[in-house]
Amino acid sequence: MRTTVVAACVVACALAMGAAQAAERPRAREAGVVVGVMATGPRNAIVDVPGVRVGHATVIEGKRVRTGVTAILPHGGDLYAERVPAALYVANGYGKLLGTTQLRELGELETPILLTGTLGVWKAADALVDWQLARPGMENVRSLNPVVGETNDGFLNDIRARPLRPEHVRAALASASADNVEEGAIGAGTGTVAFGWKGGIGTSSRTTPAGRTVGVLVQSNFGGTLTISGVPVGRRLPDPATLAGSIADKPVADGDGSIMIVVATDAPLDPRQLERLGKRAILGLARTGASMSNGSGDYVIAFSTAASVRRRQGEPLHPAAILDNGEMDDLFVGVAEATEEAIDNSLFKAVDMRGDRGAVPALPIDQVLPLLREAR
Repeated sequence: MRTTVVAACVVACALAMGAAQAAERPRAREAGVVVGVMATGPRNAIVDVPGVRVGHATVIEGKRVRTGVTAILPHGGDLYAERVPAALYVANGYGKLLGTTQLRELGELETPILLTGTLGVWKAADALVDWQLARPGMENVRSLNPVVGETNDGFLNDIRARPLRPEHVRAALASASADNVEEGAIGAGTGTVAFGWKGGIGTSSRTTPAGRTVGVLVQSNFGGTLTISGVPVGRRLPDPATLAGSIADKPVADGDGSIMIVVATDAPLDPRQLERLGKRAILGLARTGASMSNGSGDYVIAFSTAASVRRRQGEPLHPAAILDNGEMDDLFVGVAEATEEAIDNSLFKAVDMRGDRGAVPALPIDQVLPLLREAR
């Protein structure tokens, strides 16, 4: 699922070393950190929701470019012809999320969701439109609503260079797979920072007693006091800047930043219910100690993959059997737990990285775990 675009062999070698380091770092649950009470899906990832596929392109060039793009596809068919119900929940709107008005007005997705760095949003959207218009059956399409989210990777990445190119977007889309999702400094998470530590892509899932699945993927890049399983470990860990070596410009550990949260479920929900589900994802964000400051863009996009609630282009919309509101409680619990664990995974799997304005260390798991054991 991973496509890396690099400029030189030395960078490719460094990236390979980073991948090896990430492979050695455990996910939160593998390290003994169990979030919540609900069962996870078999891969504990958003791809546990049937049909969902994820792909990444990681862009590392020279010493200054550290960015990428992550693509989330709700199903493997024609998304324009077979649209899924979707909703947006905005916890704090300091961001450049593209495609929101039509998403809210119609309550549906007609393109994949892309995540990238802030100043790459419009380049990613343009490449996504080109990719989708070139697909079979799209010859007469004259309107398209690409949905592209972002967080600001401008500490590690030379963000003003706007290095994202169409081939990066195409690579992420082409690599989309239902295999397990790689996490940490990958794709749109390549240059992100969370709580002053290296952030990135994280994912998790939950299954309800009724057999429904809810999955979450996050792009973590925000501040606050890091809290894991209810323990404010951030208060007792060293200042990340003291571990990063020579830093030209210290990244913010407790202030501005952003998170994109993508929620998928196979439960038959309509857009109103999906917005309700998206709201509960913020509970998981809050449990990690996020400050949600003025300059933080905190967004949730939620969609349902259930075939019964899809709208097929050119066909009349028939009333579909949707879940009763009273049956959503387990999904509410599940999405909060999965969001919290996805954020933990984004930190556990990320590795040290040096980039444009300095270095950001990975979360020192060997120091975190004793703090969690001590608090039990």
